[in-house]
Amino acid sequence: MHRNASTGLHAQEETCVYRILRRVSQAAALLCLWAAHPVLAGTPEPAPVAQPIVSEDLRPSGEAGPTLAWMQFCDQHPRECSIDSSEPDTIPLTDGTWAFLQEINQHVNRTIAAVPDQDHWGVVDRWDYPDDGLGDCEDMQLLKRKLLVERGLPQRAMRMTVVIDEVGAGHAVLRVRTDHGDLILDNKRDAVLPWQQTGYVYVKGEGAGGKAWVWFGDRIAATATAAK
Repeated sequence: MHRNASTGLHAQEETCVYRILRRVSQAAALLCLWAAHPVLAGTPEPAPVAQPIVSEDLRPSGEAGPTLAWMQFCDQHPRECSIDSSEPDTIPLTDGTWAFLQEINQHVNRTIAAVPDQDHWGVVDRWDYPDDGLGDCEDMQLLKRKLLVERGLPQRAMRMTVVIDEVGAGHAVLRVRTDHGDLILDNKRDAVLPWQQTGYVYVKGEGAGGKAWVWFGDRIAATATAAK
């Protein structure tokens, strides 16, 4: 799909700021958009990246209410929010799993065109699969999780997470819990990073069971950061 990347990026940044300013007082979902990487015909695949060394997991600080858009997604796709407690909640980070994570992150980033929910669905915030090739940050992360589950990875170990990004805007990433610590799949970059290396403030995300969410760190400070 051909699109003007710089124009799309500017529009998405404005949309993120508008949504955060409009909804932060209600502690709603903190989401943002970023331009997906265009597919470059003939571009060689990058060399394999060594597995990261991660010192610790991202630890929750308490229970949190999920975003409204997440609840609506669960109503539409109940199986996606029904966690099997018999599944492991962490993944052994083998060479094969590490390759899967990089492959899926890059594939979705390069094939889904970033479009604001208002333009795509006619609503301010909606979480769904980008089946038509269009979506924003949370839609891309949902697709990554779906594809990784199809590869045999346990859904329970892959959790949608809301953050404040490096410019103070809301954003959604996919957090993958491994025996090397939590890794982040992100539509802003093809690299799969340990959570500490993203530069984000982690606000809240899926917990260990279905629709339940948890806070990370100082929820008041995180909300104040979103308002800047």
